[in-house]
Amino acid sequence: MVIKPKVKGFICVNAHPNGCFEYVNEQAEFATAHTLDGPKRALIIGSSSGYGLASRIALALGGAADTIGVHFDREPTERKTATAGWYNNMRVEQLARARGLVAESLNMDAFQEDAKLATIKKIRETVKKVDLVVYSVAAPRRYVASEDKWYSSVLKPIGSVFKGKTIDTDKGEIKSVELMGANQEEIDATIKVMGGEDWQHWIEALNNAGVLADGCKTIAYTYIGDEITWPIYGDATIGQAKKDLDKTVTKINTLLQNHGGSAHIGVLKALVTQSSAAIPVMPLYISLLYQVMKEKGTHEGCIEQIYRILTTGLYGDNCQKDSAGRLRVDEHELTEEVQSEVKRRWELISNENLRQLSDFDGYRRDFLKLFGFGFQRIDYEASVETVLSE
Repeated sequence: MVIKPKVKGFICVNAHPNGCFEYVNEQAEFATAHTLDGPKRALIIGSSSGYGLASRIALALGGAADTIGVHFDREPTERKTATAGWYNNMRVEQLARARGLVAESLNMDAFQEDAKLATIKKIRETVKKVDLVVYSVAAPRRYVASEDKWYSSVLKPIGSVFKGKTIDTDKGEIKSVELMGANQEEIDATIKVMGGEDWQHWIEALNNAGVLADGCKTIAYTYIGDEITWPIYGDATIGQAKKDLDKTVTKINTLLQNHGGSAHIGVLKALVTQSSAAIPVMPLYISLLYQVMKEKGTHEGCIEQIYRILTTGLYGDNCQKDSAGRLRVDEHELTEEVQSEVKRRWELISNENLRQLSDFDGYRRDFLKLFGFGFQRIDYEASVETVLSE
């Protein structure tokens, strides 16, 4: 069929198979040109897109690592495309296997016990043990089987009503947004979904099964940001989940230290991902940030950020660390020069000057690329198969 993007709010409900392959190809080109000396057996939990996918690409194609990816995507039918992550992981597998590497994927809900057991089984059958575990799960809700209960995260401030600017990404219009403060139940649910509990459960399960190699490292990614995003990110329900992540890393680190390993949190810059697109304020902030950082020549995408945190931080010794011990590669975003200019433009931004003051067009392009659209080398008028074979 001929596939055109079907955008509904902050998500695209379909994906272009060839475009998703191209999305991986672009990052693979960077990875193969920037080799890294890192782990040789890696597990990536949450490998569909964004930083998780970039981690798998960098490790496999830049570091010649065998990889196992856990992702949760809709599979394709003859009449309906898969979600982008399904095609993304297929392409990574093809590129990695062509280099003689192990590349396996499990399409399962990472929160569930059966996903952990299936992953342990896959590790034993293939790489035996893993040297690195990347935890990059981003989900709006979580089912906890032991409680037979669903928990849903909310994107709300805490303690007061938030009033600010956002952008209607469909129409390209600046709008006002007002969000009521979260109650305690909503805060707790957000922590349950987006906090560190499942990361800890994964490491404990892998450790108990004996599939973590001596010296194994693990990393989870986070975003902190600055003044503009704090009301909806830092000082909000998401921020409470991130604080829980900070508590969890200490527990995991204690566990791994018994085998010479370590646990880390990596702080990355704001980028267009399926997660950030859903957060009020972030699309407008990112559009402004893109313009400012591109003007200054300091803009990086997912693969560049991941390469830098792997080579300078996780497997290097010249990455910035903050007082909490987090690895920081968001320093270019947070310079006074960049933030003051973003704030200045934030106050001035309007529908009339949107494209002069921000890189909204760049934001839209990157958003569509997440789903395989907007690549010049792809013929979007041609009919393609939704179900691809290996």
